[in-house]
Amino acid sequence: MSQPPGLFSVRRPRETLGHIQNFSGIPQPASAVKRVSSSNELRNAPFTASHARSTSINQSVQRPAQPNFHRSSSGGNLADMGMSTARRSVSSNMFGSANTGRQSLAPNQLFGSQTPASQSIQRRSSIFSRPSGHGPVAHQSFFSQPPAPGIAPKDPRPLRDSSYRARLSQELLDYLTQNNFELEMKHSLTQNSVKSPTQKDFTFMFQWLYRRIDPGYKFQKSIDTEVPPIMKQLRYPYERDITKSHLVAVGGQNWPRFLGLLHWMMQLAQMLDNFTRGAYDDACAEAGVDIASDRIVFRFLFGAYQDWLQMGPEDDEESEEAALQPHIQAMTDEFERINSKHAEELRLYEAEHEALKAQVEEFERNAPDVAKLDKHFKILEDDKKKFEEYNANVQAKIEKYDARIKILEAEIQRTEADLQVVEQERQSLQQSVDRQGLNIQDIDRMNTERERLTKSHEDALVMLDEVNKKVLEKEAETSRKLEDLEVVVKRYNSLGYQMSLIPSTAVNAKGVDFELSLNISDNFSTSTSRRRGSPDTDRLLADNNVGYSPVHLLNLDLRGAVRNAFIALRKEINERRKAAADADLNARDFLDNISEALHEKNTEIDNLNYRVNEASRMYASLKESQTTTHTQQTSAIEKLEKELARMREGLERGVVELEQREIEVGVAWESMREEAARVREELHSGIERCLEDVIRFKVRVQKGLEEFEGWVGEEVEVELLGDEMDGMGLEDKRDEE
Repeated sequence: MSQPPGLFSVRRPRETLGHIQNFSGIPQPASAVKRVSSSNELRNAPFTASHARSTSINQSVQRPAQPNFHRSSSGGNLADMGMSTARRSVSSNMFGSANTGRQSLAPNQLFGSQTPASQSIQRRSSIFSRPSGHGPVAHQSFFSQPPAPGIAPKDPRPLRDSSYRARLSQELLDYLTQNNFELEMKHSLTQNSVKSPTQKDFTFMFQWLYRRIDPGYKFQKSIDTEVPPIMKQLRYPYERDITKSHLVAVGGQNWPRFLGLLHWMMQLAQMLDNFTRGAYDDACAEAGVDIASDRIVFRFLFGAYQDWLQMGPEDDEESEEAALQPHIQAMTDEFERINSKHAEELRLYEAEHEALKAQVEEFERNAPDVAKLDKHFKILEDDKKKFEEYNANVQAKIEKYDARIKILEAEIQRTEADLQVVEQERQSLQQSVDRQGLNIQDIDRMNTERERLTKSHEDALVMLDEVNKKVLEKEAETSRKLEDLEVVVKRYNSLGYQMSLIPSTAVNAKGVDFELSLNISDNFSTSTSRRRGSPDTDRLLADNNVGYSPVHLLNLDLRGAVRNAFIALRKEINERRKAAADADLNARDFLDNISEALHEKNTEIDNLNYRVNEASRMYASLKESQTTTHTQQTSAIEKLEKELARMREGLERGVVELEQREIEVGVAWESMREEAARVREELHSGIERCLEDVIRFKVRVQKGLEEFEGWVGEEVEVELLGDEMDGMGLEDKRDEE
């Protein structure tokens, strides 16, 4: 039977889903990937190129965000871990037919062009309604896969915790036991199989769990070769933590990560089973996500693929179409039922929209003039602002006056307290006066007397202050003069030391003590010090009330004995000065004579130095010329000696070379003589060989000549005999004629 090109066919060789475009997020089973496809007809099948599902009943209504189901299991949320789940393409359907006559869910194709009223429909309650707080988002399947992370994720599960591993092991063991693991794999399980398993236990558990996900897969290689590509196909988020070296020894320290892998595969198998049973449909409906279309397409693909795998090579095209037609019809009926349901909902929403629109128009007709309301509203707004400003000003004044009232109340309280204290003092004074028995006249007289005494005391204090000021000024002046006197005494003593008058043992003292000092006592009475209050002032007093007299202040009589001694010393010094001046004049004359003699001697010395310099220059020039000549002669002698040494060395070297040359020539002559003898012998032998060859050649030539001569003779004889025979024949002919 003929079949139109491009239709779906199940004719052998069997085709797998390996070359079919994967429009979903479900990881392809390894069996579909490993099988070799021999046909590409499914790529352009008419059932896959024309189906396009609308994202919503109304173009203005978008699907809500997908729900995020969290599970309180050991593996966490598999959707968060990047697990690949079933996701149907929104752009194409692999088995949808363009000839089935099913209307699309798009509004333009289902109901024709929309009216402006229908475009503004806002559904209030529907399974497609999105929750409040979510903006419009593009349609995504509930089982869509999040984008893969840029870096390898870190496993957040506490697999090193013993209690956590015990819980995972128990869940895995329960799942294997409840689903007939031992019966299918013919391998018994114990508690140790999930706590410290052997390589065989892990291999059987992994193969069984993967067959729960992909029943058609057949393990053909070793487990360390099969596991890595399977984990990549399943998109296990932590597959980089497991290497081939870990797969060689799954027990010990490596078991926690493999336990996490097996538990994750168990959860994936459970999720696929729950999805197949429709366990997530109610949760998706509660979250506002419609998966009815996804469910229809999934059931169609699953059933059609199972029937296609069961067909054999003997089945023809009619049987293929007959096997596929029930699935297509079932999918068409389900989509028609959903479309009719959506159309009914749309009609209800349109009717509700019309009713609401009529209510809005009624409200608009009954409402007052909007311009007047706006004007009145603006007036009220201005009044409100003015009233708020007035309230703010009044409130500020109230706060200000409240603060002032508080300050005044505090001041009044302080004044009242002071008044009470003053009243108490007045009462106490009045009581003390009453106890003394004084009347008012006595008190006035006592006050007058007290004022007079106070005034007199103040005048006395003023006079005392003036006297103290004058005394202090005099004391300060006296102290300054005393300090000047001390400076003069120090200068006098220093000059006496310079003039050799002090001490008494000096040259000019002549046993008299000329050192000057002040006769001031350093012992002061306590009463004086207490009264004066200053040690500098006490130095001016010789007694408590008497100062020093000028005569008793110094230890020497300067105007009497000291002055006469200084005059006598001056006369003596003048006489000494005159004698020294005469001696100086004589010394100067003698020095002048000596200077003239020295000048003459210096002149003679200069002449002699000039002659010495001339002689030195001549000596230096002669020495330099002699040195130059000696140097030249020395260099010439050295050159000659070097030349002579070089000639001697050359002569000796020439003699040695000649001797060596002689020896070499002798050796060469001997070798040449031997070589000549050898060559002579070779030549003799060569000549002998040549002679032998020549002799042999000569003999051979002679022999050849002899043979040639014999042959020539024979030929000549033969020719002669022939000529004779010819001559005889001619003669016979002539005779016969």
